[in-house]
Amino acid sequence: MKILNMAVLTGSLAIGAHGQADWPAYGGDAGGQRYSRLAEINTSNVAKLKLAWQYGINSANIDLSPANRILTSTEAVPIMAGGLLFTPTVHHTIVALEPETGKEVWKYELPDNVAAPLRGVTYWQGDKERASRIYAGLSNGRLIALDAKTGKLVPGFGKEGILDLRVGVADKFPEAPYHMSSPAAIFHSLLITGAQGKEDDPDGPAMDVRAWQLATGQLAWTFHTIPHPGEAAYETWPKDNWTTAGSPSNWGAATVDAQRGLVFLPIGQPAAQYYGGARHGQNLYSSSIVALDAATGKVRWHFQLTHHDVWDYDAEAAPTLMEISRDGKTIPVVVAVSKPGLMFFLDRETGKSVYPVEERPVPQSDVEGEQTWPTQPFPVKPPPLTRMSVGPEEIFTGEPEHEKFCRDLVEKIGGMHNLGPYTPYSSKEFRILFPGQQGGPNYGGVSVDPRLGYVFVNTRNVGGMGRLDKSKEGDQVAYRRFSPLGAGSVNARFWDPAKQLPCQQPPWAELMAVNAATGDLVWRVPLGTSDDLEAKGIHHTGAFGQGGPIATGGGLVFIAGTNDRRFRAYDSRTGKPLWEAKLDAEGHTNPMTYLGRNGKQYVVVVSSGVNAFSLE
Repeated sequence: MKILNMAVLTGSLAIGAHGQADWPAYGGDAGGQRYSRLAEINTSNVAKLKLAWQYGINSANIDLSPANRILTSTEAVPIMAGGLLFTPTVHHTIVALEPETGKEVWKYELPDNVAAPLRGVTYWQGDKERASRIYAGLSNGRLIALDAKTGKLVPGFGKEGILDLRVGVADKFPEAPYHMSSPAAIFHSLLITGAQGKEDDPDGPAMDVRAWQLATGQLAWTFHTIPHPGEAAYETWPKDNWTTAGSPSNWGAATVDAQRGLVFLPIGQPAAQYYGGARHGQNLYSSSIVALDAATGKVRWHFQLTHHDVWDYDAEAAPTLMEISRDGKTIPVVVAVSKPGLMFFLDRETGKSVYPVEERPVPQSDVEGEQTWPTQPFPVKPPPLTRMSVGPEEIFTGEPEHEKFCRDLVEKIGGMHNLGPYTPYSSKEFRILFPGQQGGPNYGGVSVDPRLGYVFVNTRNVGGMGRLDKSKEGDQVAYRRFSPLGAGSVNARFWDPAKQLPCQQPPWAELMAVNAATGDLVWRVPLGTSDDLEAKGIHHTGAFGQGGPIATGGGLVFIAGTNDRRFRAYDSRTGKPLWEAKLDAEGHTNPMTYLGRNGKQYVVVVSSGVNAFSLE
């Protein structure tokens, strides 16, 4: 039976009532630290962690073989606030649950052709005149406001509780996809929204970032991810490119520094992803972290992680806020990671890197009409978090069947052609890129333990593979990526797509800790495994997946995010694995944690049974 709709919430117990009780935002707090001071579950008792309750799953009817995986649409992180747990589900619903039992308190049902928010909802505690609310972006481009206590639409917001986000941005493209894929951010009385639309074709709805009045839905300001005439950085695109271009988009979660009045946006790649011959230039603000004045939407600074992106190296992970101590000074920083596998610590006030950054020459494209950027930014510290190149001597060995698949694949593509970091696709030969379009790190981003000053991040080592072939007459993109394994991104990776096993030596995924004050790696361990290879004596390979970690005051890092269906806890100081449980289905999102009214700490992960990125 195929897995159609499910959401698993996994929790456990401990005694006590200390520290932060709620998880009121997607990243735990407005700054996206994904850290909880709760210590009821800690290094001494985490091994006793057990299932407390689950919602929305019938585990007796599960078939998780690759042939039965289908695309589902949840990477949700629940919100715990006001005594309730709020989450979207793949049943086309948004629900409020009793946090100690998982009992449904209310359910808002959407039409079958409208999906609930992909990554979660936004909670607003209300004010003297208005009750608390839940804001949710839907797959049809609508933003709804629900009463947090009842689940009913709020009449005073938009039109009877519904705001049409497509108006003003998608007018020229009424049939094109457009929706919010990450929860909105809140700054004072404003709700700040990004969007996601087309990525493979350049034309589509504008990906403007906008702020709306929390109370009414009235538009407050607009930021153009492709600058308009008269705006700074307009010259980094061809003339009038903004009039029809539908990217780059702010599809990842934004974070807010209320004290400084700043909102930090992660901006995705330009389209088309792999050929930029029609968009010569640096292409700001694509693949960048952008700091806006949260009250006005004016640009305060930007830092581009990838110039003229032709690798699909979005800066999609939420920019995480923390403070680091260096040379006797406390520096407020933004931690930025993206798919190339590099981590930057940026001064929140200026956008300048705390550690030196070198613009290093990188390989150039041989594709007609393309003008790749001559250099890319590399931080001197921290070191790269993921594999950035591959050679023939690094092909997988050790298990005959998979090794044969990989050697046959290399022969089919004419060898392992890789020119080092930022190898571009070629029109003359098949190339293998590291990282591929899935990273490295991805939207899961990082978590922080402010007591240790550590930043935790998981990465995957899966290469991109393909060649750029001339498109058919009339195609708006002159060259498109081709893979000998077949159509679709899943077949354009250097792996066996049926088994989701990469073709270079492990580890294929890792979890690591970076000391923010020194830029040094503290520890790194393989994340995940292959049950089939384990049975054949090949251990700790790491496993493909999506979703990032959280950290707690109990000295723990919790993470799912692997296709081996495990949920794990590690010692945050050492990386030692302390606990794991096998889920009914894969959990490809970030966990969260909270304290129930019964004094017990719960850890939660939403599981949909499939990693969407394994199928696209």
